[in-house]
Amino acid sequence: MKLKDFYRLAIEIGIKNDLRPREEIERLLREEKEKYDKLEAEDKENFDLDRLFNPFADSRVLVGDLEAEVSRILAGIDMDGSEVLLAYILNRDQKKKIDLVLAHHPSGRALARLSEVMALQVDLLSAFGVTPSVAEQLLEKRIGEIERRLLPVNHNRTVDVARLLNLPLACFHTPADNCVTRYLTDLFQQKAPERLKDVLNILKEIPEYRNSSRNSVPPRILSGSENSRAGKIYVDMTGGTEGSRDIYEKQAAAGISTLVGMHYSEEALEKAKKANLNVIVAGHIASDTLGLNLLLDQLEKETGQTLEVVTVSGFERIRHS
Repeated sequence: MKLKDFYRLAIEIGIKNDLRPREEIERLLREEKEKYDKLEAEDKENFDLDRLFNPFADSRVLVGDLEAEVSRILAGIDMDGSEVLLAYILNRDQKKKIDLVLAHHPSGRALARLSEVMALQVDLLSAFGVTPSVAEQLLEKRIGEIERRLLPVNHNRTVDVARLLNLPLACFHTPADNCVTRYLTDLFQQKAPERLKDVLNILKEIPEYRNSSRNSVPPRILSGSENSRAGKIYVDMTGGTEGSRDIYEKQAAAGISTLVGMHYSEEALEKAKKANLNVIVAGHIASDTLGLNLLLDQLEKETGQTLEVVTVSGFERIRHS
C-alpha cells in the first residue's frame, strides 16, 4: 500500500477506537476547517493541513514520499537516530528493503504538539462521571505544564537523521493508545473482575503482558491489595501523557474504584492513594506494544495485506485473532 493510505488508515483506526463519540471528533475536525478557512493566505502557508483529517496532533508522517509503497517496516516504541541509522544499515546490507521507520512515541512536530491531545482526557473522565468543568479546569493547568516542558526540546533531531538518510519516518501515538484503551476497557467490562488479583490475571493472559512478566516487568498493584474489590475500572492509557494530579479525588467521587494505567509518577501515585483508589500499573512498554499491535492488526485486516515487520526498541509483533 502507499504511505498515504497507510497513514490515513491508521488515523481512521485511531478514530474508530476512540472512546469519544465519533460526532465529537467530527466536530473538532470541522472546527479546524473553519479556522483554516478564516486564515489569511500567508498564515495558510504555515498551517498543518493534516489537521483537517487527523485529530491526533501527536501522530504524523514526519519524513517521506506519501506516494511510496510500504510493505516492510522497522517498528519500535522509541525510535531515535540510532534506530533510523539501523534501518539504513539493514537496507544497505540486506536484499529486502525497509520502506518505513515506524515509531510509537512522537518526535518532530508531533512531539512539539503532544500537549494538544491531552484534551481528550476531559471527554473520557466526563464519560465516567467526572463533572466536565472540573476535568477541564484541572487539566488546563497540566496541559500548560507539558506544553512548556516541551518548548526547549530538540524536536527534529530524529527527523533530520531520517531526512538525510532518505528514510520515511512516521509516528502513531494516540491512535495506538486508543486501541489498547478500547481493548482493555471492553475486556474488563466483559469479564467483570471482582478483585484486583482477577484484574492481574486478565492482564497476564494477554501475550504482551505475559512476555513482559517473563522479562521481570509484570503488571503490579501499587495501591490496594490482591483481595481489594475492583469496582468500576478506569483504563488510563490514552490522552498523550499523565493528566492532572489533582483529578483522583474527583474520580473517586464519580464512583471509580480502580485505575489501570501504563505508568504513574510518584506524586500522582501518592494522590491516588490519598483518594483511596486502587492503582494497577500494567506496564508502559507492554501496553504500548499491545496498542501498536492492535493498530497493525486492524490495518492488515482492512487492507488484506500482511506487513513484514522488523521489530526493535522494545516492540514485539504479536498478531491477535
